[in-house]
Amino acid sequence: MAPHLEPVTPANIDAALGLSVHPHQRDNVAPVVRSLAEAYAYGEAAWPRLIVDGEELVGFLMAFVDIPWNPEKDPADRRSGLWRLNIGAEHQGKGYGRFAVDAVREELRRRGTTELYVSWHDGEHGPGGFYRGLGFRETGELAGDQIVGVLALA
Repeated sequence: MAPHLEPVTPANIDAALGLSVHPHQRDNVAPVVRSLAEAYAYGEAAWPRLIVDGEELVGFLMAFVDIPWNPEKDPADRRSGLWRLNIGAEHQGKGYGRFAVDAVREELRRRGTTELYVSWHDGEHGPGGFYRGLGFRETGELAGDQIVGVLALA
């Protein structure tokens, strides 16, 4: 069966909260519980989804949609992209990360967005190589201490 996305619901929230990445990746991505708190706080700007294959939860993603990037510098600069990607430790290397990025790409295209942004921690266990391999290019910006990348959707 092919992977698909499902919304977070009362029926699957416990499974979502139990999702865990490899221990050496925990410094690179926040846990699902933080993402769900941010999704609540950001309302319609957050798009959290579970990645399910068959009946099995394999990952979590959260996109951000049309948020001000740096309102003090440029109030008109609004961006959309991949905010969080957690693939369960036992499910990594099976194409679920690529599926997640493609799913966000399609959702943002559907909403009329032309660029998909992502940020990542650099380093040995960071996801920079994964994102660059999917075609993201570094913008030269930082989001806190994270590298910012962008992928054209046109």
